[in-house]
Amino acid sequence: MTEKLSDNILSAVTESYKRLSEEIEEAKLRAGRTDSVRFMAVTKTVPPEIVNHAISLGIDLLGENRVQEYLDKRESYAPCEVHFIGGLQTNKVKYIIDKVDMIHSVDSIKLAEEISRRSVSAGRTMDILLEVNIGVEESKSGIAPEKLTELAAQTAELPGLRIRGLMTIPPIDNNGSSERYFERMQRLYSDIGDKFKGNDKFLIDMLSMGMSGDFPTAIKYGSTIVRIGSLLFGYRKY
Repeated sequence: MTEKLSDNILSAVTESYKRLSEEIEEAKLRAGRTDSVRFMAVTKTVPPEIVNHAISLGIDLLGENRVQEYLDKRESYAPCEVHFIGGLQTNKVKYIIDKVDMIHSVDSIKLAEEISRRSVSAGRTMDILLEVNIGVEESKSGIAPEKLTELAAQTAELPGLRIRGLMTIPPIDNNGSSERYFERMQRLYSDIGDKFKGNDKFLIDMLSMGMSGDFPTAIKYGSTIVRIGSLLFGYRKY
């Protein structure tokens, strides 16, 4: 990366971060919300130099999609909270169990069991989100909505885990909107919180939904973490 190109990219990230932070606050205001919505920087293919610039601006949460890419870059990152948000194979859990703060993409009891086993071995409790395939799309991972309660109950029996909430990547309707899916996720999130209230294996305080193309609508329906990559870092051709 040339010095001039680097300077141009860093300047663009600065402007994007400022604009996006304002848009998040505006979306909260329109929704009548006074609680926190965290701005997650999704770092897939982004060089550590640029990620660290975003951290210097105020980003305090990174979202990692790929195990090997994260392992290659993590030592170069400035201190920051890191969540794993990509599809996770059971045989890759061991590589990140002591290197991330949360796993968003738990969509099966098999994966939950492996995270549990590795967490216990590492002497820690791993915070997780259950991933819901809210549009029941064959091309996407996630548990079907009608099976969510069963997965939550099974996962709650496992040591070394704490369920913090839900995550989704919704489809887009023919009208270009994901609004009805976000609305349904908000209901599922509320239902899970009610069903397992008082269970110390649950701390239902996170709803991870909304990305670069739809985060204002996600905030309208209660998202507490928006996962933004391309609007912050640009389309990656570094």
